[in-house]
Amino acid sequence: MGALACLPLAHSLPARAAAASADPTAPDMAVEEIAPGVFVHHGRYELQSPENMGDMANASFIVGDDAVAVIDTSGTAIAGQAFRKRIREITDKPIRYVINTHMHPDHVFGNVAFKDDDPEFVAHKNMKAGLSVRAETYLASSERMMGKEAMVGTEVILPTREIAEKEVLDLGNRKLVLEPQPTAHTNNDLIITDENTDTLFLGDLLFSKHIPTLDGSILGWLDLIDQLHGRKAARVVSGHGPVSMDMPASLNDEQRYWTVVADDIRKMIDENGTLEEAVKTAGYSEKDKWKLFDVYHRRNVTAAFAELEWE
Repeated sequence: MGALACLPLAHSLPARAAAASADPTAPDMAVEEIAPGVFVHHGRYELQSPENMGDMANASFIVGDDAVAVIDTSGTAIAGQAFRKRIREITDKPIRYVINTHMHPDHVFGNVAFKDDDPEFVAHKNMKAGLSVRAETYLASSERMMGKEAMVGTEVILPTREIAEKEVLDLGNRKLVLEPQPTAHTNNDLIITDENTDTLFLGDLLFSKHIPTLDGSILGWLDLIDQLHGRKAARVVSGHGPVSMDMPASLNDEQRYWTVVADDIRKMIDENGTLEEAVKTAGYSEKDKWKLFDVYHRRNVTAAFAELEWE
C-alpha cells in the first residue's frame, strides 16, 4: 500500500477482480429533476449486495449551457455505467466534472464509468490520501459483499483536482460553489451549491432515514450541523435520504441522533463505564428511528467513545 501515495493524481488503481465474461444486470438508475437542470438518483437504504450492485447512495448531475457536472457516481463500475447512460438519455453535453462529496466506495466506485469522458475528478484536498490508503480494503470489502461479477471493471479513480478552499466551477451560465469542510462525517467532506437553483448538496453530512455513519469526528459533525442550521437553501440533497429536502429542518433528526449518542457516552464515561457497556446501551433510544441501525450503530458508538473519552 505504500506505493499508492506516490501515484500521479490521474492514475487509477485496478480492480481486484474483473471477470470479463460476467454480464450482471445493471441497477435501474432512475433520476428525478428536483430543480431546473438538477437531476438526482435515489440510492437504496441497503447494504452492498449482488442484487443492488452498490446502488446505495444518492447520485446527481447538473446541466449547464456548456457542460455537465456529476456529483457522486454510485458504488460500482456497473452502477456508474448505468448512471452515465441515464445522463446521456437526458443530455449530450460534455461531462466536464465528476465531483465526489467524500471518499466512501458507495459514492466513488462508479467514477471509472466516466473515465473516457476525460473530466476533471474533483474532491476535497484530503480525499486522495484517504482513498489511496483505503483502496485495497475498500475493493476487497466490496467484492466480499457483492461478489466478483458485481465488481467487474471497478477501479479506484483518484482526484485530479483537489479543493483546499472555496472554489467556483462554471458549466456555462451555471456556477457551482465548492466548499471543503472540517472533519465531520470524514476528514474529506465537500459540499456543493448550484447557484442558479440554490440547491445545496451535502453528501453524507446529511443522512435521513438511513442511520448516519461516523468515519471522522462526532464533535466536528455536531459543530458543523450547528453552523449549517444558520444556512439557507431552496433545497438540500442528502447522501442517503430523499432526493430533495428542506433546509435546515432536514438536519434535525441527524443532530438529535448524534446528541443522544454523545450525551449517553459522556454519562457512561463520567460513571467509569466501559466501551463494552456503551455499545450495548448508548443511543438505543434511537433504535426504531433509523434504517440499518443494527448494522452501523455499534460502530458509531465505538468511534464516538474513543473520541469523547479524551475530551
